[in-house]
Amino acid sequence: MHGWLRSRWPDSVPVRPLDREEWSRQRPTYREASPAVIEAATKRALARPAGNWFVLAASSAIRADRPFGTHVGPVELVAWRDQDGRLVVGPGACPHLGAPLADGQVECGTLLCRWHGLPLTADGGPGWRALPAHDDGVLAWVRLDALGGEPPLDAPVLGPRPDPATAIASVAELTGVCEPVDIVANRLDPWHGAWFHPYSFSRLTVTHAPPEGEVLDAEDRFLVDVTFQLTKGLGVPVKAEFTCPEPRTVTMRITEGEGTGSVVETHATPRRPGPDGRPRTSVVEAVVATSERPGFATAGRFAPLLRPLMRWGAARLWRDDLAYAERRYDLRQR
Repeated sequence: MHGWLRSRWPDSVPVRPLDREEWSRQRPTYREASPAVIEAATKRALARPAGNWFVLAASSAIRADRPFGTHVGPVELVAWRDQDGRLVVGPGACPHLGAPLADGQVECGTLLCRWHGLPLTADGGPGWRALPAHDDGVLAWVRLDALGGEPPLDAPVLGPRPDPATAIASVAELTGVCEPVDIVANRLDPWHGAWFHPYSFSRLTVTHAPPEGEVLDAEDRFLVDVTFQLTKGLGVPVKAEFTCPEPRTVTMRITEGEGTGSVVETHATPRRPGPDGRPRTSVVEAVVATSERPGFATAGRFAPLLRPLMRWGAARLWRDDLAYAERRYDLRQR
């Protein structure tokens, strides 16, 4: 039935019928998924400069009506927006008596400490100074020179991305017991997609993987043919590339098919260790979707409804992949 349907399916329709395939009968990929290739790609990614920039959170999480508190590594941070909507990030402990500034209140762009009312602005305050921050329209970043230990850069290193003003963007965040390298290595193993995530991917073929040795920048990427499953019988085939613009980011960009130019940016942000002393890392995944189809502009009107679905899809994948990354960390510690 599917063969008859495929032969008559219009080429202009991006969604394609899929043959049902038993999970155990798909083509094994363990021979291609060379641990040496994955490790070499991960090491090259870790060697790239980041300029001490770290993803803090989704841009939408930082508001003008209340402070946002978090940690990057062991560094406690607070963030808010001033009266002009500009991102302000700085140390999260009040310089007066150490109160958590995230428990304060923002009024007219000024953060007031809850304990004694010490006022802080983008220009600073008594004993307090804002840190370099960057808002790219999807993610909020902070530069931590002491933590990064590199020569600083003026802005984060990002790969090509659709204009957020004309795209639909969503950000999902999950945290696991692992290090950033485990998130990056997981993402640089595209071969596991159809085996570990059969509910989302099928017909996955890695058409190019960089070698273990010397690699030109143009070759340092993974190219993949894959079908994103919508249901068990319908999917969207695309071609995609995986690259690492900096050591804590892996970008998947659709190069052919529906949504060409859309990206999925996977950022690994270290957090403070948990009560058990083991490291914690947040996966902050930004999906920035675009399409040249006329109907995409109409879909943009429903972005507030689509974003939760996009976040749900990303979180579903990463609940599985965090287990993969945590397992990798655990084995390394043994």
